[in-house]
Amino acid sequence: MEAILNYFETIPPLHRGIIIVGGLTFFWIIEGIVPLFGFKYKKWKHAIPNIFFTLTTILVNLPLAFIFLKSSDWVVANNFGILNWLPEMSVWLYGILGIFLIDCIGAYLPHLIEHKVKPLWMVHLVHHSDHHVDTTTANRHHPLESLIRYVFTLLGIFVIGTPIALVFLYQSLSVVATQFNHANIKLPKKVDDLLSYIIVSPDMHKVHHHYKLPYTDSNYGNIFSVWDRLFGTYMKLDTDKIIYGVDVFPDEKENSNIKDLLKQPFQKYRKPTASIKE
Repeated sequence: MEAILNYFETIPPLHRGIIIVGGLTFFWIIEGIVPLFGFKYKKWKHAIPNIFFTLTTILVNLPLAFIFLKSSDWVVANNFGILNWLPEMSVWLYGILGIFLIDCIGAYLPHLIEHKVKPLWMVHLVHHSDHHVDTTTANRHHPLESLIRYVFTLLGIFVIGTPIALVFLYQSLSVVATQFNHANIKLPKKVDDLLSYIIVSPDMHKVHHHYKLPYTDSNYGNIFSVWDRLFGTYMKLDTDKIIYGVDVFPDEKENSNIKDLLKQPFQKYRKPTASIKE
């Protein structure tokens, strides 16, 4: 773990880019071999807006990384935050605990809040309005959402007391995990169920992308599924019943156009019409 943390402490931007592109390429290939849904769509055309928003996410986060660095340096130097207040522990326990806590404060919590606060939901809607969820959907986030997630991760640095190595390690793990659980891949049911007790599995996260409530407001987890199980937001739904998108924003053409997606957060809020379990 010490060697891993040393690497991520100074990981070059190029290497972070390779992780994003490498994961995307790998799961793209796997989708073609064992797809969950046989989408009748032009895969490259569908990927264009999603890749565009992946690039905007990178453009938002890279210039602001220095704030992460300065904040992490400060909490470590001043022994501030949960990790620094706990008794001395092994580097492995330190790393795993730090990643767990960042996953809760920097990912699960903002995701939950985005679904509950109307203006934030309209920003997050860009992610949910994809009618063909696949691995490229993982980073389909409006630039405003990238800023929102950034603020929560920054908050997590101060609350948890995380060094920059843990922040960059978590972000890299998060990218690959979300590419995996958004990927249009079919795992053996028992394997998926087993994985879902530890991490957010593909079938578990697909429930979150169902177009109707209450399923849309469930399974908020990013890497670890424990938060949904612990806080009562875990739900199951057979994959053959899942329909992607959002019931009150059904225009697939509009939801596939970059210009319209950039304007999506500024549309009038539409109250979901379906709230009964299927």
